[in-house]
Amino acid sequence: MDSFELLRLLCNLIRFGTVVEVDYKNYKARVETGGNVTDWIRWGIDRAGDAQTWWAPSKGEQVLLLCPEGALEKAVICFSLYTDDIQPPDFGKQTRVTKYPDGAVTHYSPESGALTVSGVKTITVNSATSVTVNTTTATINATGSVTLDTPEVICTNHLTTGTLTVKKGGSMQGNITHTGGNFSSNGIVVHTHTHGGVDRGSSSTDGPQ
Repeated sequence: MDSFELLRLLCNLIRFGTVVEVDYKNYKARVETGGNVTDWIRWGIDRAGDAQTWWAPSKGEQVLLLCPEGALEKAVICFSLYTDDIQPPDFGKQTRVTKYPDGAVTHYSPESGALTVSGVKTITVNSATSVTVNTTTATINATGSVTLDTPEVICTNHLTTGTLTVKKGGSMQGNITHTGGNFSSNGIVVHTHTHGGVDRGSSSTDGPQ
């Protein structure tokens, strides 16, 4: 091997390129580099063992190629690079940010300790056993409704609600205090109703009115 061939191989060990095609089913891509287009090559990922991750590159993405032995046909895509056209979604010193093509963003800032997910349409969590959330204050703001679809809902302490509708009956235990407004049962206002047929002795009154 002459010095020129050796230099060529050394120069080809690491190359910059741009993704021109992606085969998602076979998890391979073709990259244009230095006026040449590679064959279908693999891209690097975080894990590919007992745990696996998936995040395919996209057309137009600038990448760095590692070419074993300086052979372009053996190249693999190592990672991506920012360009003037595709810039970072954030410029924070410590932030971790992912922006998706549909505009959804996950953003974590160690400085504020805040994790934010925005721009998504739905979020689904499927758990076979349980889901536990421990915090000081929890707030849910829903413009439509909140549904708890379960055989039993347990509230262990004080519950405050603006209005309440019970459709299938139930029972209450302990003292109940009502103030302000009327308390009605089957059309009868409890604290203002009257009884007819009141006589001294053992007679019973008429029903409430």
